Amino acid sequence: MLTILGRIRAARSGMAAVEFALILPALLAMIFGAIEVTNVLLVRADVGNITSSAADLIAQESTVGDADMTNVFNALSALIYPYSTTGARIVITSVIDDGHGGGKVAWSDAYNGTARTVGTAVTVPAGLITTGGSVVMSEVTYAYTTPSAYLVKVPVTMTNTFYSHPRRVAQIARTHP
Repeated sequence: MLTILGRIRAARSGMAAVEFALILPALLAMIFGAIEVTNVLLVRADVGNITSSAADLIAQESTVGDADMTNVFNALSALIYPYSTTGARIVITSVIDDGHGGGKVAWSDAYNGTARTVGTAVTVPAGLITTGGSVVMSEVTYAYTTPSAYLVKVPVTMTNTFYSHPRRVAQIARTHP
């Protein structure tokens, strides 16, 4: 009996395969986890770029029409590529001085969402809007869902807000043909 136990103890031919089988799931989890964290960080950077680009594109205009807004939303959708745009909600709002140190909505347009109601109050950082002036506010909300949704079912929601002063006029007009 002791000789059989000694032979089993000395036999190590399958040991590497057993160790590999035990370590493989942990290694795969680390690799896929690193890929997912990288994807989330890339999408987060894209959300920041979309937000600042939205405000900047509108701030360069003196008037904005429906075709302009369609072009802006198409350009912004391209910035999130290769990720899906179905999770993106973009709201671009012209916030004007309300005469009391705050702001109110002059006009608003949205992509995959609801625009702000004209005339409603908007809280902006103190001192951002000068008397008689305005600011373009862009808000982006993106619900990132992992490609491996069977592992992680909770979407990561990212939001960002960016303000930009109009460059050519005090207040950007919104025209509807």
